[in-house]
Amino acid sequence: MILFLPRLIRWGFRLVVLVFGAALIYLGVVAYQVYRAAHMDQAGPAQAIIVMGAAQYNGTPSPDLAARLDQAYELWKRGYASVVVVTGGRQPGDVFTEAQAGQGYLESKGVPDSDILADNQGNNSWESLSGAAARLAPRQLRRVILVSDPFHDLRIQEMASALGLSGLVSPTLTSPIRGAAVVPYYAKETLAVGLGRLIGYRRLSGFSRSLGLVRSPLGGG
Repeated sequence: MILFLPRLIRWGFRLVVLVFGAALIYLGVVAYQVYRAAHMDQAGPAQAIIVMGAAQYNGTPSPDLAARLDQAYELWKRGYASVVVVTGGRQPGDVFTEAQAGQGYLESKGVPDSDILADNQGNNSWESLSGAAARLAPRQLRRVILVSDPFHDLRIQEMASALGLSGLVSPTLTSPIRGAAVVPYYAKETLAVGLGRLIGYRRLSGFSRSLGLVRSPLGGG
């Protein structure tokens, strides 16, 4: 038995190295897919535009949310879709929801109230997309353009598919998150997509909420 222990230790070490190596390769592939999706604009004819929420300050969209709303406005103005869904709930201490701030911003740019649907409940990407899908379902609208920051595109597209939506991504190119600042966001998205594919995005959302992890200050939760 004593002579057998070194062999078990060696095999255990090899197994750990193998698992660790496989995990690195898996995450490397996911990271490439996240990066590639971030550099694609699939905007085309759709039935609705969904704007992912981000921080707002007393009813005024943060620069990141404003950039997303500007992108959605341009898509709406070009006639890609006649319905814009703004998403995002209220963070602790807030008076306005992210969706309310988004709706006010779009209306100030000339988008009629009748063309805007607001979902005020979501505090992460899964919840926001679930709420948007629920609002679009009675109208039988499934083909959507998803608007967010580039690094967010792959995850929201896969979540939209899991919710029964056919999602095209059209990232904002005017986000204030740029340069070296995007690195932690890409890292977060790589981990979120990698884990979401393994356990499911719905379960990942519930796990994040149980840990108290909601949307980050700039968005993309």
